[in-house]
Amino acid sequence: MLAAGALAVLGLVSACGGGGAQGGGSAYLPASPSAVPVPSSAMSAQASTAPDVATTAPSPAQPAGDRCRTVELRASVGRNDPGAGQRNFPVVLTNTSDRTCTVRGYPGAAFLDASGRQLGPDPRRDAGSGPVTVTLAPGRSAWAGLTYSSPEVSGAEATTPTTLLVTPPDERDPLRVPWTGGTVPVSGNASSVRLTVLTPGTGP
Repeated sequence: MLAAGALAVLGLVSACGGGGAQGGGSAYLPASPSAVPVPSSAMSAQASTAPDVATTAPSPAQPAGDRCRTVELRASVGRNDPGAGQRNFPVVLTNTSDRTCTVRGYPGAAFLDASGRQLGPDPRRDAGSGPVTVTLAPGRSAWAGLTYSSPEVSGAEATTPTTLLVTPPDERDPLRVPWTGGTVPVSGNASSVRLTVLTPGTGP
């Protein structure tokens, strides 16, 4: 069982490969602007006023269609849509920024207890459908299905998490969502939790 500090890295998932990140695992670095001659006096002024890049928020000039960053998204979990001994929850990512961005593939997910320890293994990817790029205008959402067998039916060992960590595709920083969906399976032959790829909307 992994420490919570490692969850953000383990939650880095997408549709590319068996367990790697879509487009690689490195953090996003915007392309460098074209070199433009600048007078020496202007360079001195810029040097005294330039912000620290490491602590500056993403530039609003980033092109539309660029992938969504964690800080631009809100995560939520919809109501259970039960069926045939299954529990099915939509995990929703909503664009809270003022620009259009995209998500593609699988989000990362992990259940945590009150002390921040992970409960059970990472969810498995459902290979039922291929990934699509979902374009999110401000205020729009994409969702992935979180599905598992009801512990009361399957007999799997179960516990009740307090939090669901959700990591957007290709991102390292997770979002925390209070978990109100009851018990989840954490061990045993029927303990698998599955995630689908992100699709447009907020759920079925």
